[in-house]
Formats: sequence, C-alpha cells, structure tokens
Amino acid sequence: MKLVIGDKNYSSWSMRPWVLLAHFGIAFEEAGVELGEPGTREAILAHSPSGTVPCLVTDEGQAVWDSLAIAETLAERYPQHALWPREASARAHARSVSAEMHAGFAELRRQMPMNLRTSQPGRSVTPAALADLARIDAIWRDCLEASGGPFLFGAFGIADAMYAPVVMRVNSYRPALSAAALAYGARITALPAVAAWIDGARRETHRAQRYEDA
Repeated sequence: MKLVIGDKNYSSWSMRPWVLLAHFGIAFEEAGVELGEPGTREAILAHSPSGTVPCLVTDEGQAVWDSLAIAETLAERYPQHALWPREASARAHARSVSAEMHAGFAELRRQMPMNLRTSQPGRSVTPAALADLARIDAIWRDCLEASGGPFLFGAFGIADAMYAPVVMRVNSYRPALSAAALAYGARITALPAVAAWIDGARRETHRAQRYEDA
C-alpha cells in the first residue's frame, strides 16, 4: 500500500493514518507532497480525487481518502489488530469521539494550527478555541477513567490517532489542561510511532509560508 501525505510538520490529517500504520506494523510506502506550493494540488490529484491528503492507495489500486475513511478501511483489512475496541459499547464510544474530532473543533484548528517546529507557550486564543480545548480535555478524562488507560480505550487505537495532532498542538502552545490530559499527552508523544513522526517532521527542510504565518 501507499500512503500519500503532506508535510509531517503541518499535516495533522496525514499524521492520523500514518501513526496507525506505523504503530501496528502494517507495511506501507510513504509518498510525501509539499504543501502550500503552486504544484501541490496537481501532485495530490495524481493520487487523490478529492485533491486533499492523506490518501491511501491499496494493493489493488483503490484510492481511499479522508483520515477516518482510511482508519475504517485499515480496521476492516487487518482485523487481527484491535484498531477499534473489541467490546461493542467501547467501540461505539470510540467511534463517537473519533467522529467528533473529525467533524468539530474548527476554532481550535484555526487558532492553534499544527506546526511541530513552533513553540508559542501561552498563545492567546479565542473563547471558542478554549471551549474546544475544554471539551477535548473532558473527552480524554472521561475515556481514561472508563478504560483505566493508558490510552483512551486501554490500548492505542484509532481514537488515539485521531487526537494525536491535538497533542502536538498542546506541545507547541502549552494551553492550560488538566493533569490527566497532560499525562495522556505525554504518553502519546512518547509512543514510538508518534516519536517517529515528530522526528520526521524535524528533519524536513520545506517551509510553507502560509502555514508558518498562521
């Protein structure tokens, strides 16, 4: 399989399936596209009909775009891995919080764009962004309390991958969060697959000014 992604430094959506594949040891080829350049859209369209990353191209040549669609596809193709929780009620809960991340928190995305190279502790954000953060903090605490940790539903899975880019934002901007949420973020950051993504981002030399100025 081939996973088409944007810059590791900027592309929060690309991070999600990449980390899943890496964590579960699923073999894949990585194809990177530099974001924010004149030829970016055309380069992505060569793989993804939506013109967006990420896009998974299966062994059969099937294109699957959108992070959550890719995650669901991986869960179907590799049932030996518990990408979703095995227990039905926990699986429904994990799908719900994953979909909430996928569809929501727009103000947090605007106010705290993912940029692993930046460090802006105490960055001022809007009340709406703070409300997004409060909701995420509550999701993390509730899931961890119900499962017992160390990840949202016990073992690392799709729900954790969906929230991993939020952890990257927390690392960059250092907003006020509960002790439980900060500890969870530290565990996500230390996960080998996430550490490998961060290392890849730090080795990138491309700079997209539209993202650097955000």
